[in-house]
Amino acid sequence: MKFQVNKDVLHDAVAFAVRLLPARTTLPILGGILIEADANALRLSVFDYEVSAQAEIVAKVETSGRILVSGRLLNEIVSKLPNAPVEIETDGSKVLVTCGSSKFTLLTMEVANYPTLPEIPAVTATIAADAFNTAVSQVAVAASKEEATPWLTGVLMEVSESGISMVATDRYRLALVEVKCSVAADAAGSSALIPARTLQEVAKNFGNQGEISISIAKSGDREMVAFKANNRAVTSLLLKGAFPDIKPFFPKEVEHYSVVSKQDLLDSTRRVALVLEQYPAIRYTFNEDAVVLEATGNEMAQASESVPAELAGASIVAPLKPQYLIDGLAGVHTEFTRIAFTKNPSDPNKPGPVLITSHGAKETTDKDSYRYLLQPNMLQR
Repeated sequence: MKFQVNKDVLHDAVAFAVRLLPARTTLPILGGILIEADANALRLSVFDYEVSAQAEIVAKVETSGRILVSGRLLNEIVSKLPNAPVEIETDGSKVLVTCGSSKFTLLTMEVANYPTLPEIPAVTATIAADAFNTAVSQVAVAASKEEATPWLTGVLMEVSESGISMVATDRYRLALVEVKCSVAADAAGSSALIPARTLQEVAKNFGNQGEISISIAKSGDREMVAFKANNRAVTSLLLKGAFPDIKPFFPKEVEHYSVVSKQDLLDSTRRVALVLEQYPAIRYTFNEDAVVLEATGNEMAQASESVPAELAGASIVAPLKPQYLIDGLAGVHTEFTRIAFTKNPSDPNKPGPVLITSHGAKETTDKDSYRYLLQPNMLQR
């Protein structure tokens, strides 16, 4: 095999594929990147039995062939090559990488032992890449990081006749967003519990690709989801486990709420949180014309600040974890945010869950479907 390719194009494709590989693999061969040269194209693929990624790029192919080399090593090499065309050719069990005066020799792995890449199922839905990227960034942050509950480390995607919804929770906060998109005939009712990390990588890499096709397959031994945009594709096995039914937790209407500048509340929260240790909450007092933030880290450090706001209803105090609030506000893409106060079903004397939504201006209603519900221990542990 022998081909020549643009250095930046090669680096972009290799980096995309390798980012989907886990930090550690059970077998060394699963850390490899498969390079297939045919006609005037290269296909670069990775697959560890759970996640696969494939990119196709244009190249000047002199001799067709297939090789398997260390993905992370190739990525490190290509990222540091000079700005010149890259030539790659095989020499027995070795691969020669030449770029300008730089020369590298890599050992190949046995292609015959590499697993067969999964085929992409029929398309379930097609969505604008920017809308998909926005939705994932709003929801995935609420997914759990605890491997002890793997089904909560994912985002549940559900398909309706008019679009898709995504929900995630780590028990302490819940996030929901709904996006309109094109749905294939008979695809409504499909669902997929997708690892949040994979979903975030897809959104990051496909965010400027125009349109993304989503394919969900739940027949046979492999329940999987696939994403394809232009010359790139990613597949992932679905997570197993019963994801909790969290949509009923989101109230349809809340009459008790405060409207505040999103950026002002973000900035104040970050400043006041400086005196706190890792876990304590900030005390937020929502008054008629302001939100007052108070935090006590220890005897040597306290902080307070106020942010102008408007309140519908009586004043209320809510202790909130600052990072959880920051994550929720990051999903608001309007100048103002509405923070609504629900009733505590078990104790009316205590604040209920806080619902964070977008708010275009103080006189208008919510601008999108994003909803973020925050209160520790909402779901049974």
